[in-house]
Amino acid sequence: MSVNVFINYIRIMRRLRRTFVIVAVLCFVCLPKAPVLAVETLDWAQCLAEAAGHHPDLRSAAESVRQSEEQRNSVKGGMLPSVSASAGGERSGSSAAAPVGAWSYGVNASQLLYDGAKTSSEVKSATETLKASKYNESKVSVATRYALRTAFVQLLTAQKQVALAEEIATKRKQELRLVALLYKSGTENIGSLSKAQADLGEAEFEVAQARRALDLAQMVLSTQLGRRSFTPIRVTGQFTASEQTRTPPDFDSIARNNPAYLELTAQKSAAGYSLQAARSAFMPSVYLSTGFGNSAFRQLPPDRTDWQAGIDVSVPIYAGGSGKAGVAKARAVVNQLSADEESLYLSLKRSLAQAWKTFIDASGNVDVQKKYLDAASERARIADAQYSAGLISFNDWTIIEDNLVTAKKSYLNAQSNLLTAEAAWVQAKGGTLESR
Repeated sequence: MSVNVFINYIRIMRRLRRTFVIVAVLCFVCLPKAPVLAVETLDWAQCLAEAAGHHPDLRSAAESVRQSEEQRNSVKGGMLPSVSASAGGERSGSSAAAPVGAWSYGVNASQLLYDGAKTSSEVKSATETLKASKYNESKVSVATRYALRTAFVQLLTAQKQVALAEEIATKRKQELRLVALLYKSGTENIGSLSKAQADLGEAEFEVAQARRALDLAQMVLSTQLGRRSFTPIRVTGQFTASEQTRTPPDFDSIARNNPAYLELTAQKSAAGYSLQAARSAFMPSVYLSTGFGNSAFRQLPPDRTDWQAGIDVSVPIYAGGSGKAGVAKARAVVNQLSADEESLYLSLKRSLAQAWKTFIDASGNVDVQKKYLDAASERARIADAQYSAGLISFNDWTIIEDNLVTAKKSYLNAQSNLLTAEAAWVQAKGGTLESR
C-alpha cells in the first residue's frame, strides 16, 4: 500500500468518525425527554385554606357535629305531639256463604304533659353534647393546624438546607482546588489535601441528603393538605415569628378558653343534665291522648265515627333497682368528668408555660446564632486572605472554615426551631386553622 493511499484511508476514517459523532449527538438531542413536573408554589395562607377544605380529619369532625345535631332533634321530638293513623280492611268468604267485608280506620294523638323534667333534661343534655362536638371540631382544627404548620416549616427549612448544602459544597471545591495547588507547589502536605478531599466528600453527601429531605418534606406537606396524589411543592415564607413575645400571657384565661377544656366542660354539663333525667325516672308520667275512628262490616266507609280523649298517668313502682343504679352511674360520670376537667386545666397550664418558655428561648437563640454567624463570616473572610498569603497554617484555616459551616447550619436550625416553637405555642393556646 502506497503512502498516499494510506493517508487517504486515514482521512476517510476520520470523516466517518466525525459523521458518526455528529449523528449520535443529534439522536441524543432528538430523543423524547421525560416530562418535567411543574413545581407548585404555595404560601402559608393558601395552605391554610386548602387544608380547611380538604383535610379528612376536619370532614370527620364536621360529620360528628351533624350527628349530634340530629341526636338533639331526635330527643326534642319527645316534647312534641305524637300522631298516628291506621286503616285496614279484609274480605273473607266460603263456597257456602256470601263474602263478608270488614273495614276500620283510626287516628290517635298523644302529648306529654309531665314526666318530672326527664325529657327536658335529656334535651338539655343533647344540647350540651352538641356544644362538645363543636368544641371537638375546633380541637381537631387545632391539631390539624399544628401538623400543617410543622410540615410547612419542615419544607421551608428543607429548601434552605438544599441551598446551604450546595453553597457549602461549592466552597469546599474552591478550598480543595487551593490546597491542591499548594500541594503541587510543595508548600502543603498530603494530610492537608486528604482533609480537603474529605470535607468535599462530606459536603456532596449533605447535598444529596438535603435533597432527599426536601422530597420527604414535600410529601409530608402534601398529605397534610389532604391531597391524594403527590405533586412537587415549593413554599414561600420568612423565618420570622408573628406571635408577640414582649408581654407575658395570662395562662389561666388561655387555658379556660382552650377548645379541649371547653369540650370537657360541655361534656360535664351534659352529664349533669343526664343525672337530672335519671332522677326523673322515679316521677310519674302524664300524657294527654285523643283519637277517633271506627270499624264496620260490609259497608265502606263506616257509617259512624267514634272518638275518645283522656289522660294517661304512669307511675313507676318497682323496676328491680335499675332506676337507682342509673342515678348512681350518672352521678359517677359527673364526678369523673369534674376530676378530668380539673386535671386537664392543670395540664393545659403546664403545657402553656412550657410552650411559652420554649418559644421565648427559640426567639432569643436566633439573635445569638446570628451574631455567631456574622463573627464566623468575618473571621473566614480574613482567614482566606491570610492562608492564601501563607500567614496562617492549614489547621488554623480549616478550623475557621469549619466554624463558618457550623455557624451557618446552626443559624438555619435556630430559625427553623423558632417557627416550630411558635407553632407549638399557638397549639397550646388552642389556635385553629382560622388563627392564621
